[in-house]
Amino acid sequence: MDESASVREARANLARLLDRAEEGEPTVITRGGAPVAAIVPIEEYNALEEAADELLARKALQTLREESGAPRATLADVLADIFGPPSDGSAAGVA
Repeated sequence: MDESASVREARANLARLLDRAEEGEPTVITRGGAPVAAIVPIEEYNALEEAADELLARKALQTLREESGAPRATLADVLADIFGPPSDGSAAGVA
C-alpha cells in the first residue's frame, strides 16, 4: 500500500522518501489530510509522460483523419479537450 506523509513529515524525511522512490515505492503527500502530490519512482513518472504524449498524438491523428468536409479542430481545441477542466465542473489547475 502507498505510504502517505504530511507536508511537515515530508520536509523532515525527504531523504527517506526519495530512497523509497528509488526502491519503487511511491509516497502521497497530504496537506490538511487531503492528498496534493506524490513522490514517485522516476520510471513511473516517465511512463506517465510517455502515455500523455501518446494520447495527444492519437488525438491529433484522429482529428486529421476526419472527413475533409467536416469541421476540423485546431491544436488549441485538442489541448483544451485533453487538458481542460473535468466534466464534473471542478477545477483542475496546474501549478
